[in-house]
Amino acid sequence: MPNRRDFLKTSAIASIGASPMLAACGGGASASQQQKPVVVSTWRHGMPANEAAWEELTDDGTALDAVEAGVRVIEADPETRTVGRGGYPDRTGVVTLDACVMDERGRCGSVGALEDILHPTSVARKVMEETPHVMLVGDGARDFAIEQGFEETDLLTEQSRQDWQEWKEKQEETPERPEPNIEGEVDEENHDTIGMLALDANGHLSGACTTSGTQWKMHGRVGDSPLIGAGLFVDDDVGAACATGWGEAVIRTAGSHLAVEKMRQGASPMEACRAVVERVSNLHGNPEDVQVGVLALNKNGEIGAYGLQSGFETAQYTPEAGNQLVEADAFQ
Repeated sequence: MPNRRDFLKTSAIASIGASPMLAACGGGASASQQQKPVVVSTWRHGMPANEAAWEELTDDGTALDAVEAGVRVIEADPETRTVGRGGYPDRTGVVTLDACVMDERGRCGSVGALEDILHPTSVARKVMEETPHVMLVGDGARDFAIEQGFEETDLLTEQSRQDWQEWKEKQEETPERPEPNIEGEVDEENHDTIGMLALDANGHLSGACTTSGTQWKMHGRVGDSPLIGAGLFVDDDVGAACATGWGEAVIRTAGSHLAVEKMRQGASPMEACRAVVERVSNLHGNPEDVQVGVLALNKNGEIGAYGLQSGFETAQYTPEAGNQLVEADAFQ
C-alpha cells in the first residue's frame, strides 16, 4: 500500500509576504479558487531554478519564459552532475545533453544527444520557434545551435573527467554489461533530469525538461527527457506533467502524457502521478535500485508528485508558501 506521509520535509528559503503554509502535493487551490502563478520542479536543484523562474513570473513573464530561465540556471551549474555542464559523460567520455520545452499552445521543441552546447533547453525553444520540426538530434542539433548563435562550450569538467577515468579503469578490470539507465543507488547526487512546470498570471501552462542523462550511458542513448509525452507534456486546458529517473520506463508508459490524461479524466495531480508510477511498477516490478518520479500541475495551480521509491523531492514556489522543498509519497 502507498505510504501516506504528510510531506513535512520542507526547506522554506523565501516568501512573498504571505503565510508560510506548505502547499502539499495534491493540495493547493480548489477548482473555484485558482492559485497562480506557480512554479514546481524536480529534486533539490530545483530550488535555485525556481527563484529564477519566479522572477520571470512576477515581472509579467510567460510560463514559457519562466521555465526556460529556471532550468538554464541548473544547466550552467557545474556542481549539478546530472544536467548541463558538469554532467556525467557517456561510456566514451562525451557529455551529451537532452532537453525539450512545450507551451500553452501545444507547440514543442526538443534536442537529443546534443554535444558542445551549454543550454539545450534554449536550443529546444529555437527548434520550436524557428523550424517546422519538433526534434533535432546529434550533429544536426549542434549545427543548428551554432547557426542560431550559440557558442561551443566544453561540457566535460575536470571532476567529471576524473570520475569517468576512474570508472573506465574499473571496466578494464571487470567489464560491466551496459544496463538501460539503472543508476545504482538513487539519491540527490545520483539521479537525472530537472523538469519544471509553471502556471503564469494569465493562467497559461508551460514546461521544460533537461538532462545529461544517466552516467556512463551508451553513446547515442537518449532517454525520456527530450520526448514529448514521456519526459514532459502540457495541455493548457488540463494541466502539465514531467518525469524523472529511469527514462526507459517512462518512455514505455508515455508517463507525462498519461498523467495529463488522468487529470483530464478527473484525477487530482497527486492521483495522476500515482497512476503513472503504478503503471511502471506493474510493467517492471519495483526494483530497489531505480527511481521513477512524476510531477504534475493542474490548471488550478494544484501540485502532485509521486515516486517509485522514497526520496523523490520536488521544489515548489507558490505565492502563499514561497520556495519549499517537499518529499513526495512513494509506492510500497
